[in-house]
Amino acid sequence: MQVNLIQAPLIWENPQSNRDYFEAKINSITENMDLIVLPEMFTSGFTMSPETVAETMQGETITWLKALAKARNCAFTGSLVIKENGNFYNRLVFVFPSGEIQFYDKRHLFTLAGEDKVYTSGNQKTVIDYLGWKICPLICYDLRFPAFSRNSEDYDLLIYVASWPKIRTNAWDALLKARAIENMSYVIGVNRIGADGNAYEYIGHSQALDFLGNYILEPVTSEGNFSVLLDKEIMLGTRHKLGFLNDRDAFEINK
Repeated sequence: MQVNLIQAPLIWENPQSNRDYFEAKINSITENMDLIVLPEMFTSGFTMSPETVAETMQGETITWLKALAKARNCAFTGSLVIKENGNFYNRLVFVFPSGEIQFYDKRHLFTLAGEDKVYTSGNQKTVIDYLGWKICPLICYDLRFPAFSRNSEDYDLLIYVASWPKIRTNAWDALLKARAIENMSYVIGVNRIGADGNAYEYIGHSQALDFLGNYILEPVTSEGNFSVLLDKEIMLGTRHKLGFLNDRDAFEINK
């Protein structure tokens, strides 16, 4: 599977400007892609003022993503602020080329920034079937909680979209590597760069790792598109040879 990671300096609380930016970046990709991954809250930055940027599942950004997915025959994923039934969600959407959408609402809300005060937590883990791959998408702070990401479903690819600040980059790098090793899964992390409206700085370190924790794409700090090719058969062969997932613990997570 050919995957493109877009590392971007998000424009604070300005969905139209961010859509324009990403459309230009997407149009600059000349290769055929199977999946394009955008950062957390890619239309606004990591805002605690959801009422200023919230959209619905029938809103402009979803309509825009559907059109892009159809035009490029490629899936798109990333999170944005969605209002539904009077609640705000940090919602990751996965848009298929057909226009079908699956989504995941961020479970672990970042209490240090007060995310839990203004957003509603999700309670369901999502595993998406796409092109013969099982993909588990998660969001930023979820990275710190390995029980929730445990590979009980035999997924093939774990994706984290994030707004992870520079000051904690070491944790981002270490935990992404740990998630790849413990779950014997490809892992992709897509972070933003630049500074947000609260003057927090981000240096990206978007990256891709294989099922043994080796870099396919080493952490990058520059703005741009970064492509990786993932081979499911090599991963499955290694899982079969080593058998580590056969010895995993069985448990349930309280919803």
